[in-house]
Amino acid sequence: MKTSPFRIFFNTGAWAVLAFLLLPMLVVIPISLTDTSYIGLPKEHLSLQHYENYFSSAEWLGATWTSIWVGLVVAVAATVLGTAFSIGCWLISSRASTIARWVLIVPILVPPVVQSLGFYRFWVKLDLIDTYFGVILAHTLLALPYVSISVFTALANLDHRITQAARSLGASVWQTVIAVIVPAIRPGMLTGGIFAFIVSFDEIVGVLFLTVRNVNTLPKQIWEGIQESIDPTIAAVATFLVVLSLIATAAVSLRKKTA
Repeated sequence: MKTSPFRIFFNTGAWAVLAFLLLPMLVVIPISLTDTSYIGLPKEHLSLQHYENYFSSAEWLGATWTSIWVGLVVAVAATVLGTAFSIGCWLISSRASTIARWVLIVPILVPPVVQSLGFYRFWVKLDLIDTYFGVILAHTLLALPYVSISVFTALANLDHRITQAARSLGASVWQTVIAVIVPAIRPGMLTGGIFAFIVSFDEIVGVLFLTVRNVNTLPKQIWEGIQESIDPTIAAVATFLVVLSLIATAAVSLRKKTA
């Protein structure tokens, strides 16, 4: 079968876009194995010294652990609040709930610097600067729109008559939500929770505005490494995160195939 010029053009364009997105990430792998004390390709031989520096550094491991547990707390808080908000709007189904949905989504359109400046001015008054609670609260507010969008999408496939049937059989509103709605939208909640964790784990602008010395996340540690000495450990951390992402993606894909 003869391939049309348009098909060749679009296939070539698709592969070019993928290469543009993926190749910069792959470059960090040889850089992480450099034998130099600065970011660059290996000169004489491959070295694991920067991986050793990462796994033996209290600062790097502490920043990583902080990002993980803060991200998990944010994922739980944002999923609970975002799900409750979405279900409430879905049950009410009024013009006010529609407006509330759009208002919650608007922060996604606001530049991170503007958001962070607003957080900073408000957090100063609340004495939340350089506190874990302040960072968690800010990240939760940033992650809420992503959770809500995911849950709204799941609710769009749920028939209102199912909840009406549950109510007609004597179930209370709370029982209907727990036994009927939540199981039906669980995939949307899980997706929203994952997005919330990623938003928190990857967030840097707000952390720079809201923290000084007491709170140190992995993105902040990477930023400081770039600003001060351009530490090649950054490349080792980036490679480690890329490998973990690939493993997680492969695990999910294999699970779907075996399901």
